[in-house]
Amino acid sequence: MSTEPETTESAEPGKPEDAVRSGTPTDGADADATEADGAGAGAGAGATEADDAGATEAGGAGGGGADAEGSPQLSEAEAELLAQKLERERIEQRKAEKKGPIASGTKLSGQAADLLAAVRAVESGEKPVAAVFAEPRPAPRRPAPEPVRRPQPVPAAPAAPDAPAPHTVDGVRRVLADGSAPEALAPQVAAALGEGAEDLLREDPWQLLRVAGVRPEQADGFARALLGAECRPDDERRARAVTVWLLEQAALAGHTALELSALATALARQGVPDADAAVQSTLAEGDALVFQDALDEPGARPGTAPSAAAPSAPPAGADDAEDEAEDAEEERPVRVLVGLERYALAEESLADGLARIVNSLAPRSTEPSPEWEAASGSTAELIRAVAGHGLVLHTGGEAARAEPAALLTVARGLGLRAVAACHTPDGRRRFAALLGAEDPVVTVPSLLAGTEGPGRDAEGALDLDVLVVLDAPQLDVESAAMVVESLPDGARLVLSGDPAVLGSAGPGRVFADLLAARACPQVASRTPDPGPLGELVSGVGIGELNQVDAPGKEIVIVPVRDAGEAVHRTVQLVADSVPRALGVPPEDTVVITPGHGGAAGTRVLNAALKERLNPGPGRFGGFDPGDRVAYSPAPGRTVPGQVVGADAEGLHLSCADGAVVVPKERVEQAVRHGWALTAHQAVGSRWPAAVVVLPGDAAQALSRPWVYTAFGRGERHLSVVHGVEQALPRAVAEVTAKPRTTRLPVLLRTQVPAAQ
Repeated sequence: MSTEPETTESAEPGKPEDAVRSGTPTDGADADATEADGAGAGAGAGATEADDAGATEAGGAGGGGADAEGSPQLSEAEAELLAQKLERERIEQRKAEKKGPIASGTKLSGQAADLLAAVRAVESGEKPVAAVFAEPRPAPRRPAPEPVRRPQPVPAAPAAPDAPAPHTVDGVRRVLADGSAPEALAPQVAAALGEGAEDLLREDPWQLLRVAGVRPEQADGFARALLGAECRPDDERRARAVTVWLLEQAALAGHTALELSALATALARQGVPDADAAVQSTLAEGDALVFQDALDEPGARPGTAPSAAAPSAPPAGADDAEDEAEDAEEERPVRVLVGLERYALAEESLADGLARIVNSLAPRSTEPSPEWEAASGSTAELIRAVAGHGLVLHTGGEAARAEPAALLTVARGLGLRAVAACHTPDGRRRFAALLGAEDPVVTVPSLLAGTEGPGRDAEGALDLDVLVVLDAPQLDVESAAMVVESLPDGARLVLSGDPAVLGSAGPGRVFADLLAARACPQVASRTPDPGPLGELVSGVGIGELNQVDAPGKEIVIVPVRDAGEAVHRTVQLVADSVPRALGVPPEDTVVITPGHGGAAGTRVLNAALKERLNPGPGRFGGFDPGDRVAYSPAPGRTVPGQVVGADAEGLHLSCADGAVVVPKERVEQAVRHGWALTAHQAVGSRWPAAVVVLPGDAAQALSRPWVYTAFGRGERHLSVVHGVEQALPRAVAEVTAKPRTTRLPVLLRTQVPAAQ
């Protein structure tokens, strides 16, 4: 049973209150939005289909604990999930060891119920004590010769996720049957709830909401079937489960936390009669955390500068000044946020790690070494910034990637252990081509999983001096925290990317928050993308949809009247027109459309393209050898590939990283046909030609970041199948990226001074 939304995707998460409106994340199908189908008779819960941009698969990666010697090799997905689990444990341990006063924006202490009542009773709140970053500065690192690098996979035995035991699955299946819910959900429920899932589900049927894709109305039907007359709308178990579910939906839409008022409004929409009691119960059970973040001035948002419009007051006496300071402190407004622990810990760990990196090289910020200073050329500004600072941000388009490539070459020439990490295998390929070598270039997932890169030292830190992360806007808060926590003291971190593209699939807006915080040097590239395509995309980036001369047919507009014609013309372009006119074969052309559902979504387009380019009966779970596919090995990742065959082990794919075998039980969730993708799936990769399909029902999904991302996927050619009329220029001019609620700017403000 598919649980994908049938509507087109929205480009970015919406306002905090929109993120949980009607229980549906606003980031659409590409940012983990899942919508369960009805389960029949108003009772059950829908099964999930893992989404391309990060819908979690409750079953995990499988695999048991065996000794490292003689145990089967972990897949990249399993190694990545294992690395994430280990890193989260490390973050939690670091938080538990922290001493001293609570910093601004951290979680409040005491009983959750008393805390919530106190926060709501005091309108202005209390100013938290600012934490002092007191980590000792390490001695400057000396340039070291390049070590012999060997991939160092994370050991398999200690923490490989176990598949649910058969007896647990059988017990859950019995409960689901008693509640008239689809028994096919049993493996996912057992994986989500763990040992004792049967008893837990009978005691609290709303725990079904822990499974991705299940909605409150479906959990309500399941609870009514199990509890009968005992099932009430004001049940505390329901209120608590719905609160957690709403916070999870907000995370899927990109928010790391929700303002208390937005959460209360969303709870009311879900039929929770007492929102305050629901939040209080959730906090008391430890299912969520509450924070208060000080705002800069009344009415200001975090990160904004205090108003300077009022004239300065005349000097006052010492006593008066002290009284005024105390009054100002008492009147300083706060915002109250509620969030899930995993994202709170990740965001706090990220802020701590960034402060460590920024401060570790502070003494050298004005005295860069002669070797660094001697560099010159178009990347001199970037090289000089990296020479004297631990953290540097670099912005620019595709052509600007040559600048971090030159930086990496200079760093390695100086004997520094320098590595670049890209978002996708295709990004790695393109960046390695600029360097003329593949050795120092990896993907972010493989770096964190330990399957590629420099390996780790005795303390568990990455064995390197300089890390350049490309496609930085795609870093969500958890992956960014893992990267930063993995860096040794004294290492330099360069985050490079195009701030105009779509943001990360997971929660957070790390790159945008850092740019806004101005906590480190920022180097904006002055290298424009060339040609008509570069001119078109650059205009979109500033809100202008320009007419661009394209004498070599670099840009073609194909107007259509309806979705049916859009599908027909798309197939014609991919199969006939583009190969004939430009010599680009169909396998080098990508089709991009706003959503999976709809009359011209990825499902319809992929079915039409398969029928034309690789017809077959779909004897391997709907796939045939030669099919282009989009494989999602882990939440938030999409890897293009091709079907090779299938056997008892599963579906065999040929991907950019090599051969992959997808177990047959995961094929439906992890593999889709891949001739047509969404913009979120395509971000971080480029193809020789791109066909962007804009059917009439996509008008509401369009935004400037979406158009910028989609139009920028073609290297030589772009065809636009245009059926939205004036909605396209209006979206480019007026619809900017939707905000995400995050705490990173507030957390950074207490530890890192703004860069001058």
